[in-house]
Amino acid sequence: MIKWQVLMEDNHLLVVNKPPGLLVQGDETGDTPLVELAKDYIKEKYKKPGAVFLGVVHRLDRPVSGVVVFARTSKALARMNELFRSRRTSKHYWAITDGKPSASEGTLVHWLVKDAQLNKTTAYAREKAGALRAELSYAVKEVKGGYRLLEVTPITGRPHQIRVQLASLGCPIIGDVKYGSGVQTGDGSIGLHARRLEFVHPVKQEAIVVEADPPLRPWWQTFAEK
Repeated sequence: MIKWQVLMEDNHLLVVNKPPGLLVQGDETGDTPLVELAKDYIKEKYKKPGAVFLGVVHRLDRPVSGVVVFARTSKALARMNELFRSRRTSKHYWAITDGKPSASEGTLVHWLVKDAQLNKTTAYAREKAGALRAELSYAVKEVKGGYRLLEVTPITGRPHQIRVQLASLGCPIIGDVKYGSGVQTGDGSIGLHARRLEFVHPVKQEAIVVEADPPLRPWWQTFAEK
């Protein structure tokens, strides 16, 4: 069983640290997703009879780790969905890459097209019909052993956005063979971690900042002091 960690919980939200390799929602593989494990956790902890409501606010790709938010009520789900839709959240990721960007920090803008059959996104430097605009900023935090630790702040939230945009910069994320990495992690995970999420609580209207530690993997331990 893949272990996951509760970062924050109240009557409205459940925020967890998702390990790599675990689905957020079910797919054709039939593997048990995080949302079902979290429902079981709530059911057992609070001795809830019957079905447990838990809404998926956003998702991380299976090989990615980090902060994931679930809503425990329909009202919280609707309000959190609106926060994400209107970009009133602040998301910060850590990425380990095996390429060197031309500048130590910058902003990337691409137009993305996803092939649903291949589950792969293509980035274009110029606007293209049917493509979605994607924007992020990045900064190199440290260089060790030929790898670079980047802090990435996505402005938009597109499928595979960080993965394909960094690859287009010549800096594929380690382990991400789908987008050109020549480094394999050995467990199917990639060096991308949703490190921090900031938002206003949908009911209490309080500022919330949640941070998740990266997985205990050698490539993350290299930058452990960060």
